[in-house]
Amino acid sequence: MAIKKSELYSSLWKSCDELRGGMDASQYKDYVLVLLFVKYVSDKYAGQKDAMVEIPKGGGFSDMVALKGDKEIGDKINKIIAKLAEANGLKGVIDQTDFNDPAKLGSGKEMVQTLSNLVGIFDNPELNFRGNRADGDDLLGDAYEYLMRHFATESGKSKGQFYTPAEVSRIMAKVIGIRAAKSGTQTIYDPTCGSGSLLLKGHDEAKSATGKDLAIYGQENDLATWALAEMNMFLHDCPSAEIWKGNTLSSPHFTEKGGLKTFDFVVANPPFSSKAWSNGVNTEHDPYGRFAFGVPPPKNGDYAFLLHVLMSLKSTGKGAIIMPHGVLFRGNVEADIRREIVRRGYIKGIIGLPANLFYGTGIPACIVVFDKENAAARKGIFMIDASKGFLKDGNKNRLREQDIHKIVDTFNNQIQIPKYSSMVPVAEIAAHDFNLNLARYVDSTESEDLQDIDGHLRGGIPERDILDLDRYWQVFPNLRATLFGPFNRPGYSVLKVAEADIKKTIFGHQEFEEFQQSVTKLFEKWKTNQAPILKEIAVGDKPKALILTLAEDLLETFQKAKLVDPYDVYQHLMDYWAATMQDDAYLLVTEGWKAVLDGKPNTDLITNSLIVRRYFAANQTAIEQLEADRDSITRQLEELDEEHGGDDGLLAEARNEKDKLTKASVKARIEEVAADKDAGDERKMLKDYLALIEKEAAANKKVKEAAKALDAKVSEKYGRLSKDEITTLVVDEKWMGTLAAVVQSELDRTSQALTGRIKELAERYAVPMPAIAGRVEELSGRVDAHLKKMGFVWE
Repeated sequence: MAIKKSELYSSLWKSCDELRGGMDASQYKDYVLVLLFVKYVSDKYAGQKDAMVEIPKGGGFSDMVALKGDKEIGDKINKIIAKLAEANGLKGVIDQTDFNDPAKLGSGKEMVQTLSNLVGIFDNPELNFRGNRADGDDLLGDAYEYLMRHFATESGKSKGQFYTPAEVSRIMAKVIGIRAAKSGTQTIYDPTCGSGSLLLKGHDEAKSATGKDLAIYGQENDLATWALAEMNMFLHDCPSAEIWKGNTLSSPHFTEKGGLKTFDFVVANPPFSSKAWSNGVNTEHDPYGRFAFGVPPPKNGDYAFLLHVLMSLKSTGKGAIIMPHGVLFRGNVEADIRREIVRRGYIKGIIGLPANLFYGTGIPACIVVFDKENAAARKGIFMIDASKGFLKDGNKNRLREQDIHKIVDTFNNQIQIPKYSSMVPVAEIAAHDFNLNLARYVDSTESEDLQDIDGHLRGGIPERDILDLDRYWQVFPNLRATLFGPFNRPGYSVLKVAEADIKKTIFGHQEFEEFQQSVTKLFEKWKTNQAPILKEIAVGDKPKALILTLAEDLLETFQKAKLVDPYDVYQHLMDYWAATMQDDAYLLVTEGWKAVLDGKPNTDLITNSLIVRRYFAANQTAIEQLEADRDSITRQLEELDEEHGGDDGLLAEARNEKDKLTKASVKARIEEVAADKDAGDERKMLKDYLALIEKEAAANKKVKEAAKALDAKVSEKYGRLSKDEITTLVVDEKWMGTLAAVVQSELDRTSQALTGRIKELAERYAVPMPAIAGRVEELSGRVDAHLKKMGFVWE
């Protein structure tokens, strides 16, 4: 049986359990990723002539496997890695981590056990990279991403900066126009590349669109992280990438003709507000001309990195940098620099992100998008406040698939959405002294739910509140008249139905039924388009390409839906893909449409419940009836126990030492009172209870026998399923059935929102204040009267 992709990644993460305790995540990640690297290159290149990576004798993963249990395993692993590094010019890259360090790995038997277990986890036949391809749709890329996210999460605030969340990397790659790259000679650069995730996401974006590689350049100051980036490039089949070790600001490696080398695309996630950025930097006479607009503050390097990115772009270049929000509005020299950048039209847009996304900081950040090519003609800056679209994930926030897609669609198509995005003219920005604070231009605050004093005083639901539901009335124009009628004064309405009937009135209205049908038709249209494609999944297909097709078609289809957010529907598909469909798809492209694998029912793909529901519904109904009959007897036993099992009850003395009524204890008590003439009532109760126990046992036996018979039928049915039957079960009933239910949940959510708001308004203005005051006065008088009768009188 093929292992699920999700289970495979979990097993890799469990490898870290072997290392926890002796070191933190920022350290043990190096051990795990070095082993992943050795495993990958060994699988991919061992035994090949003229391979891109030479696997020398005694320098491959199989040599590590042979060391399991060896007393000198740590030292020998170091030597294996050294041989591999020597043969491929990777000295100082993959040999930075010491596998013979007792301070981290323990000594003696502890080290042997730890490293043997660690190697054993990677020695998994399912973790085979021999067929890996550099198309972003392989085990390796996803496994690496899974591990890096977990490492960054556990590394803590000060040590997680090596990783930019993949979701943010994807947004940056998509909004700088990499898909329009014209040739493989174009370049992408990251001056603070960390582990290289931004570069690789940009590279993948270009390759998926053009089929051509971009030339990759990067620089990283931290030695361990630089080594990580180098390995990462090999792991993603980008061995020609130039990743340089060094301080970008003080010693930029990529220069030409005395200035900075320029690139077609630049991406960066530099350390926020670096206080030591100017160490070694000639700020007064920078030889690279980076500070022509002003020298950033000595204790805050945000603009130093931003200016470096700008100077590294070609005249036609496009780029993006992640910055703290302070760069948008801070004053003094930063305001001067910002003014000059805006005036020259370099900023295409700004995207505000949710707080707590990044692993090195919890503060909210933004993406500043540059476009030099169209700078001269730029008349405005496109701004997005996407700070509210995220999922809480442990102690961090994470962008969902729908959040990513909405940001990219909105930015690339320059769609202006109230409370989300706006094209802000440069003239307006200038009027605000070039302050770019997003809140000045995109008001994303929720509208306040105002109380209407006149409505509270004199009754009636304010027309303003009803008009706020206009998006519903545009779809249900006659429903409004059904629900609301005129009040006795202008500007106010009255609810025409009882509060308890609001939901029934909405759900039963013809316009609402037509709305539901229209959304259901959209889903059926999508299903008609995609189900045949899903049923033709074949061995060797690419699941990531499949989900891209499915999801984009679903999003496009539901753009026509009224009231339902198409991005919400899209997210449901992506969630189901992550939870179930992905594992199913990878199983299908590996094993094909098989109901039986390795002689066993393929229950991962086809659950027993699917087969029962389709082929043995009558049997299941019969079992449920038998269970209901048994449960009825059980309830009778519980009722007798409740009524007669207390201290003075007829069943009290029949309890065993565990205070339970059992067949044995009841029988024993019957024998004890068999000759007692005064125990007639007790004997009868005991015999009735015993009869029910025996009846329950017989009923339970019937349930078990019927269930066993059904299990046998189901198991036998797996072996007789045709491909058409399998595809029907999986595609039509499992996948599409689940997705149809989640679309229905969106309809329910829409209707519940309308129902809830109308009920809220009805309750809020149901009783005018004078009536409430009068009722209070009446009740107060009654209380006073009662108190006087009781002799309590006060002035």
